This record gives sequence, structure tokens and C-alpha cells, in this order.
Amino acid sequence: MAHLQKNQDVIYFSGELTARTIEDFSSELKPILKEKANASLRLDLTEIEDIDSAGVAFLDEVIVDNSTDDRSIRLINVPDDIQDSIDSFTTIDLPEEAPEARRGFYEYLDDKLRIYRKNFISLLFLVADVFYWSVVGLFRWKGQRKGSLIQQSLLIGVDALPIVVLISFLIGFILALQSAAQLRQFGANIFVADLIGIAMLREMGPIMTAIVVAGRSGSAIASEIATMVVTEEIDALQTMALNPIRFVVVPKFHAITLTMPMLTILSNLVGILGGFVIAVTYLQLSAAAFFNELLTVLFLKDVMTGLFKSVVFAWIIVIIGCYFGMQVKGGAEGVGKSTTASVVASIFFVIVADSILGLIFYFGDNI
Repeated sequence: MAHLQKNQDVIYFSGELTARTIEDFSSELKPILKEKANASLRLDLTEIEDIDSAGVAFLDEVIVDNSTDDRSIRLINVPDDIQDSIDSFTTIDLPEEAPEARRGFYEYLDDKLRIYRKNFISLLFLVADVFYWSVVGLFRWKGQRKGSLIQQSLLIGVDALPIVVLISFLIGFILALQSAAQLRQFGANIFVADLIGIAMLREMGPIMTAIVVAGRSGSAIASEIATMVVTEEIDALQTMALNPIRFVVVPKFHAITLTMPMLTILSNLVGILGGFVIAVTYLQLSAAAFFNELLTVLFLKDVMTGLFKSVVFAWIIVIIGCYFGMQVKGGAEGVGKSTTASVVASIFFVIVADSILGLIFYFGDNI
């Protein structure tokens, strides 16, 4: 039973000082502390039979809240076993944590450069593994899931058809509509075919398809691999002597390499169809005039330029998705962050690659 006794400036505790008895001790102790508001007190623990972390926290609170420069609260006659518990749980007189030294600019820069260097090396190893096993996988199918190429092609290519068709049609439609107003001022309605054909085949078709696939399939790739890392499925594959890159990544790499050019071709055709609608309805061009002009301005190199870009974009999307998936840390929150980062990085590097390839092809054509 918890009980307190007061004898002048000494308060005697008896019984158990645990979470169950703290309330009883507190109700008896408050009037005493109020009565002896200006006196130093000693808490005698001779009769304490047991104490837990809650009891130690109660004593700490009493000592800290009632100690001043002119008044002290201290413990006396503490049994050895009780003292051991107090030493284990008390928060009084703990050494303060030293403040973290403020880093200078060059230290901060060095840390960032080390992180970037480590990430870059990891990315290079991943790229090397993906390309190596992708080439090997063309000749040796052992170590890959049966039917995985068809399954991934359906997920990445066929399931993306509706959104790619819709966006490509709207892009061609709006592009022709915005240019039509200017072309009509100069009586150059027929050149809307040139604009739509070249823009869709060389730029808009490949890059819009890549952005859609990056947001749709790239995020799915990153989240799938990140989930496998978090749930230790990647470790399980390695335990079973299966290479995770070959078993998980290579089918996606092959599938997106096959389906991205096909999606790009479809995007080009549908985008041109969107421009054709504006040419016929708004610019009053005949279908024959539109397509005749289109065929005179387009060349095989325009088609091949777009297809080459689509393959490069496909590789960027799958490699970045796999990289961020493999680098995940934490649980569900880490999967979400990894997926978001992969989509942002994929779209960014697709646009950067498009700019670089655009400059190469432009100056290559003019040399």
C-alpha cells in the first residue's frame, strides 16, 4: 500500500512507487509541498519496496518542479536495488547533447558531391547490367519468367493506347487550331499540313508518348520494384540464385523497347488526324490537298528520327524507374517518394534527351 509520513522536513515513502500508486502518492504529497513551500525537503525511500519507470519519472518531476535556488529536494536512504532503478530511468543530470557543429559551405558541397558520385556510379552499374542481360536475354531465356515479355508488352503498350490516342489527337487538333489563325492571314492554309506533319513526326509524337508512358508505366515500374525491395522479394530472388535485373527488369526493358515505337507511330497518325480535322473544317482544305501536301514535305528521315527518339526515351524511362525502385528506403512512405521521384526524373531526362537529339539531328541535316 502506498503511504506517506511527514516528520519535520523529511517525507517518508512506503510501499510500492509504481504507475498504480503514483496518484495516491501525488494526492498526499501536494498538501505537504504546499505547506512547506519555502523549506528544503528530503524524501526518504527506506520503506519503498518496488519502483518502476513511472515512479522514477514521478520523483524527477517532484524534484525538478519544487527545487529553486533557495530550496532543494533530495532523496535519502535509498536502497541499492531502488537506486539502480532510479539510475536506469532518471532524466535528471543527464549530459546535454552537444550541438551539431555547423558545416561550412565547402563541407556541405563535398557531402553533396559524394552523394551524387555514389548515385552516379550506382546508375552506371545498373545501366551496364540492364544492357548486358538484355542482350544475353535475346539468346538465352533461362532465368526469365515464361510469357513475361508478352505480359509486360500488354501492360506497357496495349493498356496505354486509349490515353495516348486521346492526348495525341488533342495535341494535333490544338496545334493546328492555334497555327491556323496565323496561316489564314497570309493565305497559307495549305502549310498547316507541313506544320502538323513535321511537328508530330519529329517532336510532338515521340515526346508526348514518352511523357504519357513515363507517368503511367514508369511510375508502375518504380512502385513495383520498390515494393519488391521493401518486402524483400528482391533478396528472395537472389537467395534462389535468380538475378533480379534479368528476372524483373529485362522483360520490362524488352517490352518497352518494342511497344514505344509502335505507340509513337500511332501517336503520329492520330495527331495528324487531329490537324486534318482542323484543316478540313476550319481552313476549308480538301482531304486530297491536305494529304498531297503532307506527302511532299515528309521524308523517311523524319519518321526514323521520331522512332529513334522513342527508343531512347523508352530506355530512359525504364532505367530511371528501376533505379529509383532499387534505391527505395523505408516502408510504404518510401515507395511513394521513390515513385514520385522516378516520374519527375523520367520526364526531366526525356525532355533533356529530346533537346540534345533535336540539336544533333538539326545540325546533322544542315552539315
